[in-house]
Amino acid sequence: MTDQWTVQRSGRATRVASTGLVAFGIALFAVPFLFRTDVVQQLTTLCTLIIMAVMWNVLAGYGGLVSVGQQAFIGFGAYGTVFLAQRDVHPYLAVVLASIASAVLAVALAPLLLRLRGGQFAVGTWVVAEALALLIALDEDLGGGTGVSLRGLNAFAPDWRRAYTYWLTLAFTLLLLLLVFLLLRRRSGAAIQAIRDDEEAAASLGVRVGPLKFVLFVLAGFGCGAAGALTLANTLFIQPQSIFGVQWSAYMLFMVLVGGIGTYEGPILGAVLFFLLQDWFAQFGAWYLIGLGAVAIAFALFLPRGLWSLADDRLPFRLLPVGYSLRPAR
Repeated sequence: MTDQWTVQRSGRATRVASTGLVAFGIALFAVPFLFRTDVVQQLTTLCTLIIMAVMWNVLAGYGGLVSVGQQAFIGFGAYGTVFLAQRDVHPYLAVVLASIASAVLAVALAPLLLRLRGGQFAVGTWVVAEALALLIALDEDLGGGTGVSLRGLNAFAPDWRRAYTYWLTLAFTLLLLLLVFLLLRRRSGAAIQAIRDDEEAAASLGVRVGPLKFVLFVLAGFGCGAAGALTLANTLFIQPQSIFGVQWSAYMLFMVLVGGIGTYEGPILGAVLFFLLQDWFAQFGAWYLIGLGAVAIAFALFLPRGLWSLADDRLPFRLLPVGYSLRPAR
């Protein structure tokens, strides 16, 4: 490179910062011993939002697969947990198994949906979500349209139940963040972004487009299924129209766009901001969604690269680098 610019991925400062973040993530397991149970429950909600944002970002922000139907996996994970718990599977084991079942569902749907592109893919995922919601609503064993509770967790004392749910949610969050980091850090990360930018050009250069899109789709299905199952464990009650609602896609889109689409750290920051705005706007009733929409429009107009760009442009090093960047030489 020239004397003014250099290509970087990471350095000593990055390694120190990354180690600090890993230590912070591990330290979060002590939260139930330090804070009230309502704080623990709120942090559980925040972790599920982070999972959703990161999964939608890896699918759309990195892979170019814009989905408005990820609520299909959110709802499937939640109702899969209920289905297994009704058959005497331990509720927390049911959460894990339902998350894996969501990945299996993604494997089954991939040959059909991944044939679609652009708007067709988005509509296709939405149709799948609506079809699953209709099937669940017709199943009386799963509560039909009135909803169902996860009664198995009532065997735990409320404080311990919230603690166990938080620990499981945090473990899923850290696992999925690690999987996404490793996927994007390898050569597959550059290949995935090449598919996003121009699928035909990427294929002509030898990129294995089909397998990589399949991996992204299944990973996002697994993560969103886990988020749905953990949401149920946190709230103990679900209804088809809410857990399969298209509002989940709107929330994911908001978090990713506000935080910074196509960045590793952006969706995490966007999830934190959405969590805070959700709590603040909720007091305004019907103006809740209007307020969120106004914030999203403001970011699209005045900060299209998201909040993370403000920090990324000013930091002398990359915090959690998954690719290379052009930086001024010191």
